[in-house]
Amino acid sequence: MKNILFIHQSSELYGSDKTLLLLLTHLDRLLFNPIVVLPNEGPLKSELEKINIKVVIAPVLKLYRNMFSFKNMIQFYKDYKKAINILDTINKEYTIDVVYSNTLAVLLGMIYSRKRQIKHIWHVHEIIVHPKSIANIFPKLLLRYADLVICNSYATQNNLTQRAPNLVNKSIVIHNGIETNETSISYKNKEDFGFSSSDIVITLVGRISRLKGHKWFLNTFIDYLDKLEDINVLFVGSPVVGQEFYLKEVEEIIISNKLEKRIKIIPFTSDLNAIWKNTDIAIMPSTEAESFGLVAAEAMLAQKPVIASNHGGLTEIIVHNKSGILVEPNNKAELYEAILKLKSNPDLRVKLGDNGRKRILAEFSLEKYIQNITDSIKHI
Repeated sequence: MKNILFIHQSSELYGSDKTLLLLLTHLDRLLFNPIVVLPNEGPLKSELEKINIKVVIAPVLKLYRNMFSFKNMIQFYKDYKKAINILDTINKEYTIDVVYSNTLAVLLGMIYSRKRQIKHIWHVHEIIVHPKSIANIFPKLLLRYADLVICNSYATQNNLTQRAPNLVNKSIVIHNGIETNETSISYKNKEDFGFSSSDIVITLVGRISRLKGHKWFLNTFIDYLDKLEDINVLFVGSPVVGQEFYLKEVEEIIISNKLEKRIKIIPFTSDLNAIWKNTDIAIMPSTEAESFGLVAAEAMLAQKPVIASNHGGLTEIIVHNKSGILVEPNNKAELYEAILKLKSNPDLRVKLGDNGRKRILAEFSLEKYIQNITDSIKHI
């Protein structure tokens, strides 16, 4: 049995968090013993402990734009010393065979694996373009400090190998797997969200951030959709801690245009089955390339027609006009046309929803994902 030390950037239940939980839920515990390091308490920690996985809280040493100030460097050093001591304690108890850094954001795995001469897998779930300094640093770190780089899409891999071509020799692509087990749906309906049962509800699930396209969609709504009174919108998600101003900006746009009754914001919920049940059109208008696009895959699995930006990993999930609709990023007119096309054609919504589910089941199965990850860990 291999002891695997997983290091992850957060304890929430968004994309990469859910992917890690899914992996660890189904990883063969006769082959691997996972120990997880998280930076804080949260729902992910609770879910992992429910399946009897040891979770340790420690600084994960994130790279961020302002870390090189004197004050922040002092804090980084303190966190480094604390984290190394915690990981040494774990290593003494379990003898770690592989360090598995889940997302680029964590540097602790890179540092500890090199310090203690342990094999290191770095699983990349991000496409970083800005700031350029950070975008250029990470491929070099991967090249030097990872024994294997797992990318969650070809778009993710290409973003890295463009900056460090030699990474192609130590990187592989493993698309995320999607949980297909049906779970109970709470008895919610459109009226519970403040809408009419006959309304067309467009749902955007994701972080309230500059990357997810809330403002692009809002501007499209204001310029084109406001006159279509049977279209209403549900935003499901919360801002990153420290970036609450994005939520305030979105709220101000809604209020200033008197759209409070037609555009509702609710915090992220793990009960997405109820959300999808009351959704007619799912939308993923990311203004920067998604590395994968888990929300789009989940919506497709729920048989919802998806409109998404035509870049990044979303283009590997959605086949345009067959299992969804892809639109040019930041193009309000094109986004409007896609929404109008689906609004006016219920049969097309059903067709794209059905095709989307079939594609997810065929190409992004949980079994394929777990087997690919298992093989990667076994053979490193």
